[in-house]
Amino acid sequence: MDEIKSKFSLSTHFCFEIFSEHHNSNSNSSFKHDKYVFYNDNKHTVTLAGVATSSSKLRTMLLEALTSTAPSFPSFRRQCPTTLSCHVSFDGLNTRRNPTMKVTACSKVESSSFPLEKKRKVVEHVCLLKAKQVLSDKDEKDMLDYLYTSQYQMRGIVAVSLGRISNDNVENYTHAVFMRFQTKADVTKFYENPFYSKVLKEHVMPYCHDLVNVDYESEVEDDMLRIFRKGEEFNYGVEFVHLFAFDDSALGAPVEDALASLEKLRKEFPSLIVQSTQGSNFNLSSKEYTHAVVTRFRSSEAFEIFLGSTEYRDVWRSKFERIIRKTLPIHFSVDPVGKEVM
Repeated sequence: MDEIKSKFSLSTHFCFEIFSEHHNSNSNSSFKHDKYVFYNDNKHTVTLAGVATSSSKLRTMLLEALTSTAPSFPSFRRQCPTTLSCHVSFDGLNTRRNPTMKVTACSKVESSSFPLEKKRKVVEHVCLLKAKQVLSDKDEKDMLDYLYTSQYQMRGIVAVSLGRISNDNVENYTHAVFMRFQTKADVTKFYENPFYSKVLKEHVMPYCHDLVNVDYESEVEDDMLRIFRKGEEFNYGVEFVHLFAFDDSALGAPVEDALASLEKLRKEFPSLIVQSTQGSNFNLSSKEYTHAVVTRFRSSEAFEIFLGSTEYRDVWRSKFERIIRKTLPIHFSVDPVGKEVM
């Protein structure tokens, strides 16, 4: 099979449709319509490759667009599409003329004609637990079930994920709970709610000897599925909770710059990350950590790829290492443990 290559050098993000026309001396022209999403910026050149599978069909496929040359797949807008055309040459194919690829592109252009993506403020709550060494599977399930289904007993909770922590950590925390609220007032009511106090007293603290809470305000996309963390992409994956204690001297511009760099990097990996939030801890009764970041990865493989990437290591080394006093990264697999109200 022969390979056809065409390189595009476009300083933009784009989503396009490809119409491939293939001719040979033994048959009439045949057309194939494919839709692909590519990424391109000033640093990357996407390589499009196709394989002629027969004398009458041309199958176009991605080679590098989903890997190192295409780290980002932003949300594309279909308004104001741009039409592009290019010619590709065939190596070793019996063709009477070069085929034409018509590309209909939708660029992500910085323009006032494109409304900014709306955001909605949310409040994130993280609770890390230290379970006692003797904890049976039945007791663990009971504890997690009551914590998970508490969302059905109290107002204000819009999303919950929890589980047994998968990695060893210096603080020896064993379980993590993540909850999302609409407002700070909802978090205050949550702590004061008699039902939650009863859950802690009867179903959590008998099995745990310590816990830490972190609360922070952040923003997410103003979309119901994204706010409530619903839909197929939120059903599974890995929840990565990273707590930070920054040096007092770094609070302000250095911390803001570090977190902004991390946020920018995460936005370049939507093929790995479902959603991520970050913010400053406002829980006055638990100030051990100053900031938190919660990231939902699509899978354990996606989690490992991101944390092992050169880009992430560079950001961590250049922006975080010198200003951090203490850090606690933990992660757990997402698998809802409670389905019925306890």
